[in-house]
Amino acid sequence: MDVNALTPMMKQYFSIKNQYKDYILFYRLGDFYEMFFEDAVTASKVLEITLTGRNCGLEEKAPLCGIPYHSAEGYIGKLIKNGYKVAICEQIEDPKAAKGIVKRDVIRVITPGTVIDSSMLEEKNNNFLLSIYDDASGNVALSYSDITTGKLKGTEFTSKDFLGKILDEINKINPTEILISKDGLHNKNMSTKLLEMDYLLTEYERENYNYSNCKELVLNFFKVFSIDSIGLNPDSPLVNSTGALINYIKETQKVDLIHFDKLEIYNHSNFMILDTFTRRNLELTETIRGKDKKGSLMWILDKSSTSMGSRMLKSWIEEPLLDVEKIEDRLLAVESLVSNTQKRDEIKNYLSSIYDLERLSSKLVFGNVNCRDLVALKNSIGMLPYIRDSLSDISIGIFSYIREKFDSLDDVYKLIDESIIDDPPITIKDGGMIKTTYSKDVAELRDALENGKKWILDVENRERDATGIKSLKIGFNKVFGYYIDVTRANSSLVPDSYIRKQTLANSERYITPELKELEEKVLGAEDKIKAIEYEIFNNIKEKILMEVNRIKNMGKLIAMVDVITAFSEVAFKNSYCKPEVNASSSISILEGRHPVVEKLVKTEMFVANDTILDNDDNRMYIITGPNMAGKSTYLRQVALITLMAQIGSFVPAKEALVGVVDRIFTRVGASDDLSQGQSTFMVEMSELANILHNASSKSLIILDEIGRGTSTYDGLSIAWSVVEFLSKNSGIRSKSMFATHYHELTEIEGKIDGVKNYSILAKEVGDDIVFLRKIVKGRANQSFGIQVAKLAGVPHLVTERANQILKKLEENDINSNIKNLKNEPQISFFNEVDIFSSDEKEVIDIIKGVDIGNTTPVDALNILYNLKKKID
Repeated sequence: MDVNALTPMMKQYFSIKNQYKDYILFYRLGDFYEMFFEDAVTASKVLEITLTGRNCGLEEKAPLCGIPYHSAEGYIGKLIKNGYKVAICEQIEDPKAAKGIVKRDVIRVITPGTVIDSSMLEEKNNNFLLSIYDDASGNVALSYSDITTGKLKGTEFTSKDFLGKILDEINKINPTEILISKDGLHNKNMSTKLLEMDYLLTEYERENYNYSNCKELVLNFFKVFSIDSIGLNPDSPLVNSTGALINYIKETQKVDLIHFDKLEIYNHSNFMILDTFTRRNLELTETIRGKDKKGSLMWILDKSSTSMGSRMLKSWIEEPLLDVEKIEDRLLAVESLVSNTQKRDEIKNYLSSIYDLERLSSKLVFGNVNCRDLVALKNSIGMLPYIRDSLSDISIGIFSYIREKFDSLDDVYKLIDESIIDDPPITIKDGGMIKTTYSKDVAELRDALENGKKWILDVENRERDATGIKSLKIGFNKVFGYYIDVTRANSSLVPDSYIRKQTLANSERYITPELKELEEKVLGAEDKIKAIEYEIFNNIKEKILMEVNRIKNMGKLIAMVDVITAFSEVAFKNSYCKPEVNASSSISILEGRHPVVEKLVKTEMFVANDTILDNDDNRMYIITGPNMAGKSTYLRQVALITLMAQIGSFVPAKEALVGVVDRIFTRVGASDDLSQGQSTFMVEMSELANILHNASSKSLIILDEIGRGTSTYDGLSIAWSVVEFLSKNSGIRSKSMFATHYHELTEIEGKIDGVKNYSILAKEVGDDIVFLRKIVKGRANQSFGIQVAKLAGVPHLVTERANQILKKLEENDINSNIKNLKNEPQISFFNEVDIFSSDEKEVIDIIKGVDIGNTTPVDALNILYNLKKKID
C-alpha cells in the first residue's frame, strides 16, 4: 500500500490503527464509528451489517462499514462475545475549532476481561481478567481482577505444586481473558494445557513482565515505598504477574484505578480444593447437561437480594473454608436469623432496595456514571441505617465484624440528596438535574428561563410609567439584543440615563444598564444552565469519587449480610440443621438429604439416609444396588452436605457433624471427550489418577463406578486394587464411598479393616421392582437389571428373552444351559450368549458339551472367545 497516496484522514486512521493492530478500531466520524479495510470486512460479517467502500486516495475504495455511535454498545458486545477486542477512537477536539483534520485518539480499549458496560456483563457473575507468570525456578503466580468491582487478588504456587493444582485454581477463577507473556511460559506443559482450555489468551509483551518495571509500577500504583508493605515478598513472582495485570488495565482503560485500593493475597491452601471434575460432577453452580443454574447447588442457596450477594455466594461455594473458627463465625450468624423470621424479612426488604454498590463504584472510576446512578446510590445508602439498626442486637459470628466495619456513608447521602433532583434525566448535558436550592446560579438561571418574558414586560411597563411615553416598547434583534424603542415625537421625554444605540427613520433605540443586565440573564440562559449544571454534576461526581473505596467496602459488607440472610432463609424453609464442624476425621450425618434432588422430585417423598465416615472403622463404603435406586444421589448428598457445612451454611439433615476435609474428589459417570481424543475409559482413568495422586487422609472421595469402560475382569481388577489402595494402612486411608455393580467387591469386607458393605433397598412386586431408596448395611442380593430395563421402556420381547436367558444361566448345569438356550425361541437380533464362571470344571464341561457336527465357524469362535475369557 502506497501510504503517501492516502488522503489525510486515512493517514491519520493508519497512524492510530498501527498502534492497535490486534483490535477492531472504531474510528469516530461525526455521528458514526467507522471501520476500514480488514476491520470492516470482519465486522460486517460478525455484526451482519452492510459492507461498502470509501475513497481513500488509492485506486480502489477502502472497504467500509459503520454503526451509529449512540448504539455502539450492542455491537461492541457482539464482537467481544465472538472473541474480538475493540479500540474506541474519538475526536479529542471540537471540530469547529479544528484546523485541518480533527485530532483523534483511542480513549479506551475493550477486551473480554476489561468490559465495564453492564449490558455486556452478567450481574451475578464476576468478570475476571487473569495474569499468569512463572519464573525459571518453576514458581507460578496468578493475579486477577474484576475491574467492575475493584477486586484485585493474587496467589502463588511453588515449584513443588502439581500442575493440576494450578489448573484447578485457574478453572475456579474462570477468567474471561488470560494474560501471558508473548514469549510464552517457562513451563511448556502449562502453556500446552492453557491452549487446550477454553479461555481467551492475550499475549503481552515480555517487557511488561520484567521484574524491575513491575516492581516500580506496583509501588507507584499503591503509593508505597516497599513491596513488603502490601504483603508481597520481594522475590515473589506475584510482583511480575500483578505489575503486568495493572499495566494492561491502565493501558486499556486510560483512567486512574483508584478503586483498586489493595491487593488481596490469599493462600490457596486455606480453602478446600475442588478440581474441575468435582465442580462439574456435584453441579455446584450449573448443571452438567444444559449448563443451567436450575438444578445446581447455587440454585438452591441463591436467595440473595442483591447481585453483590450472588457473586459472593458463588465465591463461597467455590472456596469452602478449612478454618473451623471462620466457618463457625458464619454458622453463628446464620443461626441468629434462622428462627427470627421477622428480622430476616425486615433485612431482606431493605436489601432489595440496594443497588450494585461494587459496580456503581467502578462507574464512578471510569466516568460513565449518570445522575440516575447517583440517585440509585443515594437510595441504596438510605437503606444502610436501617440495616445497621436491624443488626444492632446481633453481635455474634460474622455479624460482629460487619457491625465493627459498618459505614452508613451519611456524607455521601447528604451530598446527593441536597444536589440531585429525585427523578433526573438520563443525559447529563441537557440540564434539569440539579436542585435550585443547591446552587444560586442554577436558581437564577432557571428563574430566568421560566420568568424572562415576564421580566421584560415588567421593565417595559415600568419605563412607560416613569417616562410618560405611552408608545414606549421593548424589542429584540440578534445584533443589539434587547432595546427600548421610542418614536421621534417623544424624543424630548427620553431620560438622560438612556443610552442611544441606533437611529431609525421614525424612532430611536436605547439601552439601559438594567436592560443589559436582564438581557445577560435571559439570553442564553438555557445554554448557560446546561453548562453550569454539567460542571456542578462533575464536581459532585469528583467529591463522591474520593469516597469510592468506602462505597466499595460497604458493598462487600452488604454482600455478606445478603448471603447470611439467604442461608438463613433457605435453612428455615427447607428444615436444614446447623452442622457441628470440627477438626476431627469424622463425618456423621443423621437423616441426610440431597438439597437439590429433594426440590426437583415432585412425585414422591425424598427418603433421608444416615452416614458415618471416619479414617478408622468406617473409612470405605462399598455400595451395591440396582440402577436408578439412588446410589449416585446418596453419594452426592454426602459430598454436598460436607461442602455446605464448610461454606457456613446449614445442611439438609436432622443432625450433622463434619470434620473438615481438605478436598472432595468425585469420579462420577463417564463420557467420551472426543474433542481431546479421549475415550470413556481414558477419561475415567485420568480422573482416577488425579484422585490417587492427590488425596490425603483429610480428603473425601466419591467414586460412582470404576472400570466400567473396559472388559469386566480388567475393570473388576482395577476397582479391587483401588479399594485396597485407598483403605489399607499403607494406602491413603481417605474417607471414601464407592458405588459399584461389581458385587465381587463386597468380598473385601472383613478382609480389610474399615471397609463396610452397604446397599440400597429395592422390593420386587411380581415382575416389577419398587425402589425404597434406603441405605442399609450389607450387600445387594441381585441387580434387578431386567426390571430396570422394563422401567426404562426396553421392548417387551427383549426383556422376556433376557428373563429366559437369566433363568438358564442361574441353573447349575451349564452344559444343558447351552443346549436349552438353543431350543428356546430365538429373537432375530440375539446372536450370542456370554457365560461367566470361574470354575475350571465348568470350562471342561462346556468343551465336552460342544456338538462339533452342528457348530458353525462363527459359533465356534464365540465359544472359544468366551472360554479364553474364563481362563485369563
